[in-house]
This record gives sequence, C-alpha cells and structure tokens, in this order.
Amino acid sequence: MGTMRAAVFESIENMVVREVPIPECEEDGILIKVESCGICGGDIRNFHIGLRHGVKSQIMGHEIAGTVYEAGSKVTRFKVGDRVALAPDVSCGECYYCKRGLVNLCVDHKMLGTHWPGGFAEYIYIPGFVLSRGFVEPIPEGLSFDEAALGEPASSVIACQKYNNVTEGDTVVIIGDGPIGCIHIEVARARGASKIIMVGLTRLDSVPQFNPDHIIDAGSQNPVEEVLKLTNGLGADIVICANPVTKTQQQAVEMVRKRGRVVLFGGVPKTAPMTELNSNMIHYNELTVVGAFSYPSIGLEEALRYIAEGKISAKKYVTEKVTLDHIPEGMKLAQQGKALKVIVKPWER
Repeated sequence: MGTMRAAVFESIENMVVREVPIPECEEDGILIKVESCGICGGDIRNFHIGLRHGVKSQIMGHEIAGTVYEAGSKVTRFKVGDRVALAPDVSCGECYYCKRGLVNLCVDHKMLGTHWPGGFAEYIYIPGFVLSRGFVEPIPEGLSFDEAALGEPASSVIACQKYNNVTEGDTVVIIGDGPIGCIHIEVARARGASKIIMVGLTRLDSVPQFNPDHIIDAGSQNPVEEVLKLTNGLGADIVICANPVTKTQQQAVEMVRKRGRVVLFGGVPKTAPMTELNSNMIHYNELTVVGAFSYPSIGLEEALRYIAEGKISAKKYVTEKVTLDHIPEGMKLAQQGKALKVIVKPWER
C-alpha cells in the first residue's frame, strides 16, 4: 500500500512526523483519507502528561472528518467516496452498561488515538470491531470537513443538555470560555433557554460572537455575586462547569437556585480530583449535583444534524489550521487562548 505521513506521539511532549505504512484494509474495515482533525483539550493534556496506560508510539487525534478511500468486501454501510465524520469512543457491547444502552459508561471503554491510531495522519484505518462499536457517520450535504470535525466535541454538549433537560425559559450559567463552553451557549439557545450567562477568564474575547445574554469576567468580578444580581437573588436553574477547575464547582453550588442543578461537565486533573462542595447548601436547597460524560450511540449523528441546521455555527470555531509538522504549535495556540479550535490538515504542507 505504500507509506503515509503521520504525527506520532513517541513520549511526553515528543511528537515526530514520519513516514509510516498505510494500514491494510481488511474485508470488514474501511480506510479513510483524513481531511480535517480537530485538536482537543484531551489531546493537549495527553501530549503533556502521556496517554492512558502509558501507551507510546501512537498517532493521536480523534475529532476526524474525511473520505472513505477503501472499503472491505463485507462492508455495507459505506462505500468509496463517502464523506464521513468520526468520534473516538469504542464500547465493548457486552458489559452491564453496554447492554443497557449506556455505551459512554462502558467498563472497557477504548478510544481512537489511544488504543488504535488516530487522525493526525493522512489516513486512518477503522477495523470491523471499531466500525460496529464506535462512531462513524455520514457527513450531511453542504457541510465542510472542518465543520464536520466539530461534530465530536458538540456530541457531548448536546448529550449533557438533553440528559439534564435544559429547556424553554431556563437561566443557564456556563463556566468555561473555551470552545466547549461556547458550544454550550449555542445548544442552550437552541433548546430554548431564555437567559444564558457565560463565566470565563482567559478567552472571553471569543465569546460575544456566540451571543450569550451576559458575560462575567471571573478575573475582575465575583461570579457568584454577579449571577445572583442577574437573577434577582434567585440563582440560575442550571450551572454547567465546562472547565477543569474544582473552584468553579464550589462556586456553582452557590449560584444555582433552590432545587437547581449543577453539572460537572469538565474533568479535572487526575492528580487532584477532590473537591469540597457546601453540603449544607446542597441539603437545605435540595440541589442536584450530577456528572456528564461523553454521548450515546446517536450522539455524533445528532451533533452533525445540529451543525447542518445552523444551531451550532461550526465555522466560527475554526480560527487556526496547522499541518502535521506544526501540531505542537497548534496546541500552544489553543492553550494560550489565541485560537478557539485548531484544525489539523494532514495533506497541507
């Protein structure tokens, strides 16, 4: 089959672009030519602290859009030339949770970009098991590859708001001004929220274009006081913590109304996962504090539909594009808040 260029994660903060063999397409798999692959906050974290289970010499990247280049003889869902979007999660299909349809909670949860080579390459091979247990969806007509690559991060946002029933008339606070927080603004609006408040710190310049009703700068304002002011002392119906900071979870409990919901959406560093929440407020105010992680089997399909219908303005997020050779620089731009969403273009030089 020849070789392809790929950015290979060798070890912590060491990514090398090299020629590697193009994977062979077996009868139940598909080979995809990667056109766009988003850089995720998880990719950045893994670049600095390492992949799960100490995996090395792996191609990272999991927010993928491309074209089916080759399809195995037993594959019926896709044919050569189909435009597809991918998400990384692969479930076992057999555990307690998978059997109940909760694929995101699979006890043997695996991922493209960790357990199988990911999208920071000219091609990605999807074996039969991943094709049946993972996420590969057709890209709706009219969507670019860059827009479709946003489907994966949007999937978890939509699933979170459906699960927590964000609905008409709600006052929603989103803490975290990265691309995920901004997608939360748009999804909350699409679901009918009447007042959307963004609390941010370093990337607030990007936020106004997504039209929240209010923006709170946590660097110069007290988020709890400001939210209470904006809600006539009542508090928000729901607060979504879309960042990796435990302090904001503590603030969320103090800015939500009685019988309100606090959603822990952003994972915090594994080295410091413990937090302290005011248990008296949770008790006396009858608060619900929940986690939200990943998405159901229809997650990617639903997200692509949201983007195709204009509920999520995907083009606005793509503020930087990099080649395979410049992925670490792209990560730096995202970390420094100089880019909202960075897209890797494997075929550009």
